[in-house]
Amino acid sequence: MDVDPRLLNRHVEGCATAHQRLLETISNLTDDDCRSPSLLEGWSRGHVLTHLARNADSHAHLLECASRGEVGEQYEGGFAGRVAAIEDGAHRPADALVADVRRSIYSLESAWSQANHDTWRGSGLNGKGDTIVMADIVFLRWREVEVHHADLGLGFTFGDWSAEYVRYELDRQVMLWRSRRSLGLTTLPERAMQVDPYTRLAWLLGRHSINGLPKADPF
Repeated sequence: MDVDPRLLNRHVEGCATAHQRLLETISNLTDDDCRSPSLLEGWSRGHVLTHLARNADSHAHLLECASRGEVGEQYEGGFAGRVAAIEDGAHRPADALVADVRRSIYSLESAWSQANHDTWRGSGLNGKGDTIVMADIVFLRWREVEVHHADLGLGFTFGDWSAEYVRYELDRQVMLWRSRRSLGLTTLPERAMQVDPYTRLAWLLGRHSINGLPKADPF
């Protein structure tokens, strides 16, 4: 797969900024904060933080495999392994959770800096066994950080998402929405088009309701 270095650079810049905003939000969390529910049903904030850390580690692993010309699996043990790792780490003290997120972020950003052209042209398998192309992996991480930052319920909302992220993601999610519809249903509902882009994207990602519309399928 061809790699657009300019687009890749924009994704790296956007995700690195999102990383820093996340670290700022979680820098002073207490144990009680981390045990409290997140905005994701069944997950505490500790679950969300652990997921973000393991996701970063999984991306670094995929890049390492791609650097050797291998097609790696994102999570050891597949989807079940992903779930188990999140549950195992979710109940740690706040300082351990935050340190894990910080370490995993800088480890991943180091992996980005070391990846060469051949690495970015590689591919891997996500937890569901679907192919991930390395040229797209930074954007996928950017999505995880922006969306789950809001899922923490710590004052950062979907209205705080990066405008550039929203622009890129709306194009992707509208295409995905269309692909799931019957032939001929190629435009979003009028009600969805009447709201601002942030709200429209939050609806498409299953993070917000729009009156008169069913809940959209999340990514």
